[in-house]
Amino acid sequence: MKSLALTAGTLAAAALVWHAVPSFAETARRVPAPTADLTAPAAKTETAVFAGGCFWGVQGVFQRVKGVSNAVSGYAGGDAKTAHYDEVGSGRTGHAESVRITYDPQQVSYGKLLQIYFSVAHDPTELNRQGPDTGTQYRSTVFAENAEQARIATAYIAQLNQAKTFGKPLATTVELSKPFYAAEDYHQDYLTLHPSQPYIAINDMPKIDDLKKLFPESYKATPSLVKAARAG
Repeated sequence: MKSLALTAGTLAAAALVWHAVPSFAETARRVPAPTADLTAPAAKTETAVFAGGCFWGVQGVFQRVKGVSNAVSGYAGGDAKTAHYDEVGSGRTGHAESVRITYDPQQVSYGKLLQIYFSVAHDPTELNRQGPDTGTQYRSTVFAENAEQARIATAYIAQLNQAKTFGKPLATTVELSKPFYAAEDYHQDYLTLHPSQPYIAINDMPKIDDLKKLFPESYKATPSLVKAARAG
């Protein structure tokens, strides 16, 4: 385990080692929309938290979805004291690399976000791994913010399993009311800032192409970046 005293720069360099280069890119597909969805509330913003492997790629996908105003990389499933990259990497904290999505429910529904999550953001059939990354910190999990989100996500997983959409059972779990903790600054907007970094170029940039191709009605070319939101 790395020391907490390491600098952010050192940890960033270590991250390049942790996220190995070889490609195990998932095959994207546009899965059927959920038969049940949340009724759009009057509120202007809602949040959803998804985990599906390395948060760099998941964040990059949802930053490019119409109706999403912010997508923050972070950790969910464990305690606040262990919500740090070097500790989460041990696979013993209960955390998963996650992304908290802030969205306008009048523009994009929770069900649509789930559809994109299962279609292009990751491979939901992989258990405790995603591509080259292995461990419980890379598990496929919907961190439901409330009972209604949990109900919709659970029903959707059952729908996809019943239809044998992926040819094998989904490994995705639903965890209710687990706090989300934002990741270190150098992880935010990583895909946009480092599109040529080998791990990103091989494993994550294809997801952006898949989003544009499979969900043209939901794709936006200009991502909603964390640093831009903070500046605003």
